[in-house]
Amino acid sequence: MLNILWPVFIIISYTYACFSGNLENINNGIFSSCNDAVELTITFFGTITLWCGIMQIAEDSHLSEKLAKLLKPIIRFLFPEIKNDEKINSEISLNMIANILGLGNAATPLGLKAMKSLQEKNPTKDTLSNSMAMLILLNTASLQFIPTTIIAIRVSLDSVNPTNIILPVWISTLLAAFAGIFAVKLFIKLGK
Repeated sequence: MLNILWPVFIIISYTYACFSGNLENINNGIFSSCNDAVELTITFFGTITLWCGIMQIAEDSHLSEKLAKLLKPIIRFLFPEIKNDEKINSEISLNMIANILGLGNAATPLGLKAMKSLQEKNPTKDTLSNSMAMLILLNTASLQFIPTTIIAIRVSLDSVNPTNIILPVWISTLLAAFAGIFAVKLFIKLGK
């Protein structure tokens, strides 16, 4: 759908710019936004590389296993279907840790890996399991204690105080996570 929607938006915007005499502005905007995108990508590249490396060290040093044990009671409550499957427990734990550290880009491959493992255990392959729905919710709510991506964006835009976003992020992600968990648990209970 998006592969149709975006070209339509671009064609409409470019046509409107031609008829309204703003063709020069749109061309300048294209080149300046390309430059901004490259600068932002370079800023993110360093942050993502750092945190992906830290996550790999945590996995190689078995720190992730220790953190998985700490998260086990929470994971048991949120994912009762997976019981004691250590592999899935570890994958979900790493995904949750990456999200908590604000590493959305590092959390994505970890979440996909956990989702693939959950799909392998899913008895109905064309329907989301309760655990899959919960994992999607946790990734969408993105409970964060260190919002590194937002801080990196604010640094790249020369924010005077890039870390003053931390308290609002804590509040909003906690509220989103609790509301979502409540809703998913309620729908699971109603679906039985």
